[in-house]
Amino acid sequence: MAGFRQLAPVHVDIAMVAHPSVTLFVDLSEGSGIVHDSDGGRARGSTVAGLAPGALRLGGRATGRIECLQIRLSPPLAVAVLGTSADLTGTVVPLEDVWGRDTERTEDRLRAAGTWDERFAIAADALRRRLDVRRSPDPEVAAAWELMLTGRGRVGVAGLANEVGWSRKRLWSRFRSQIGLAPKHAARLVRFDHAAHLLAAGHPAARVAAVSGYADQAHLHREVKAFTGLTPTAVAAAPWLAIDDLAWPTGPAAVTPP
Repeated sequence: MAGFRQLAPVHVDIAMVAHPSVTLFVDLSEGSGIVHDSDGGRARGSTVAGLAPGALRLGGRATGRIECLQIRLSPPLAVAVLGTSADLTGTVVPLEDVWGRDTERTEDRLRAAGTWDERFAIAADALRRRLDVRRSPDPEVAAAWELMLTGRGRVGVAGLANEVGWSRKRLWSRFRSQIGLAPKHAARLVRFDHAAHLLAAGHPAARVAAVSGYADQAHLHREVKAFTGLTPTAVAAAPWLAIDDLAWPTGPAAVTPP
């Protein structure tokens, strides 16, 4: 979890960069609230972005302050908490559509909290209460996901299937039905995330392509474009990605831009 706050009246228009997680944006702002725009679809207020939501932008105007609690759930955990990880793939939907009738009450509790630490605790409790291990994906699917993360996306489907003891066909079918992406596409997303962080850290695109396992710089360019609609240069300068290491340390964090 990470909390974001902008105190001054401001118009926000930020390109969000795809991340290998199902992401909850809980809008705690004053005013008209935050708008999320993905591939022509628009949602206002608290939303959920599934895996690979396309070119995603966050925008809006607040007269008093903009505040947002962002929660990233690994796809296997998202299945156990939300039960709809696969259905969310490639989409951005209102949080209420997934969270249900308790959405407004949870938002009110978060707004009333005096500190970010209190908000993190409230959110963690709400997630725990929704957790249902009976909805969890197959252990083999969860293991395949962890292997993708460990290998930074540079893994083959045949190798994954061998590691978890399944046939390639069974892994493809079960992984896609439970996580929402085919294993190869999921590995591409994980590899892209690693490359995007290297770009944001200032590494040249040619070197990023080489160390991330892309065939060449043109291949990297195509993958960045596919996941974000942006060029590698634009991704390297994306403000949301630039503060990623600050906003997402080993525990929850709160960030107030200068």
